[in-house]
Amino acid sequence: MQTVRVRITAEELEAKRIWEILGRTFEDDGNPVTIYESSPDGRFWSAEILLFGMEAEEAAATVRDRVGSDAFAAPLEAEVLPDLNWVEKSLEGLKPVRAGRFMVHGAHDRDKVTGGAIGLEIEAALAFGTGHHGTTAGCLMEIDRLLNLREFERILDLGTGTGVLGIAAARLARQPVLATDIDPVATRTAAENARLNGVGPLVTTFTADGTHDRRFSAYGPFDLVMANILARPLMRMAKSISGQMARSAVLVLSGLRIEDGPRILFAYGTQGFHLARKRQIDGWLTLTLVRGGAKACRSASRSPTNKKRGHRTALFVLIGWLRS
Repeated sequence: MQTVRVRITAEELEAKRIWEILGRTFEDDGNPVTIYESSPDGRFWSAEILLFGMEAEEAAATVRDRVGSDAFAAPLEAEVLPDLNWVEKSLEGLKPVRAGRFMVHGAHDRDKVTGGAIGLEIEAALAFGTGHHGTTAGCLMEIDRLLNLREFERILDLGTGTGVLGIAAARLARQPVLATDIDPVATRTAAENARLNGVGPLVTTFTADGTHDRRFSAYGPFDLVMANILARPLMRMAKSISGQMARSAVLVLSGLRIEDGPRILFAYGTQGFHLARKRQIDGWLTLTLVRGGAKACRSASRSPTNKKRGHRTALFVLIGWLRS
């Protein structure tokens, strides 16, 4: 599939604003967005996005249409890139990364897993999740913390990518884990990585869009769900994710920018979840939400009275966010 790189160059503050707009605008499409200094004096920066299956002119027009006047004055370039595995190329040379007791590494760094670390061998692939990104690292640290506190019997890794979160949970909990993704490449990758890490029999994978697939009922209701996706889809799926979870359950959400926190908490607060913990790494947010055990955060039923109670729960969640 042809890959086109679209680059917009501007002075630092303007480039960073354009980069944020690109991220918000294309987040549902999963297109990689990055930013970097492009002049020796640090005055000019370049925001870039990769688009797939397009010609250069079409990609440029798509970015102009999506970003609109916010990048009107900044020069825009679009070029077709050589036919390479850009995910693998971008991950070449990455060092092992430690997140809690976990150490995520490639095959060539197996000998570097020392000091009681739990090695997770994840090779570069066309799927997200190596532990180097703040969202994945935050989730791994939270999985380590949670599984050190209590046992979970039914675990879901939603939007599994490489499978790293589900594999980590299976390694610690020694319990079955369901790992699903909208992308069949991701689910194949996750299954292979689970086998590579010795938890193949514990990790079941299948391809599904969201949580409406009938196969979920055979594995739930889940008492621990990890979803490292993006803010907008997580908000859309608040009700359906909640519907797959046990009455007393823990939910770990990531793929979130700091400013996404309040709207995510409101969406899940209406489903009876309250904030237990938040973690920030490199500008990215990981939230741990709990349902059950707190009177103000009981699940809302379908009755009008309980629906209002659900919105009150959401307000309690936002108050907790502001105080934390």
